[in-house]
Amino acid sequence: MIEKSKVMDAQVLNRTLMRISHEILERNKDLSHLVLIGIQTRGTHLAKRLQENLFKVEGVRPPMGYLDITLYRDDLDRKASEIKIQKTELPFDLNNQNVILVDDVLFSGRTIRSAIDELMDFGRPERIQLAVLIDRGHRELPIRPDYVGKNIPTSLQEEIQVCLTEVDGRDEVVLLEKEV
Repeated sequence: MIEKSKVMDAQVLNRTLMRISHEILERNKDLSHLVLIGIQTRGTHLAKRLQENLFKVEGVRPPMGYLDITLYRDDLDRKASEIKIQKTELPFDLNNQNVILVDDVLFSGRTIRSAIDELMDFGRPERIQLAVLIDRGHRELPIRPDYVGKNIPTSLQEEIQVCLTEVDGRDEVVLLEKEV
């Protein structure tokens, strides 16, 4: 993959997450039933940052959990060699909660479908909302985010790489192009 352009640096990424945090507060007046759930790996770190932003703004730190959707994937048989199972942890009752599901990049919608399937095995939330840092298009399922950091239309020869300090040692979003 060849780096085509930097879409977000650390400052823009943090500003974008703060904007999403404010949008969450605008749409969710009652924070007592709000929970954040990150999709492993980078969605978890983004959910933690959103949680901290909500605390800075409102003084409320909504409960947070995370999902590993690996065993819920619809391509498990084709990608078995690439799969690394991580941990799912939901340290609260999901029933009647307003869930903000957090992921880094929304592409086909299949990861989100898997996450919703897994969530339903843990309970029946009142509502599920979706927050993504990047929406790159190419949906294969009728999935639409409620909160979007940035829409970046891409070709199928391009990829979005989200780098977070917690995982990659730096904060940035880069558009990559496959080598021909």
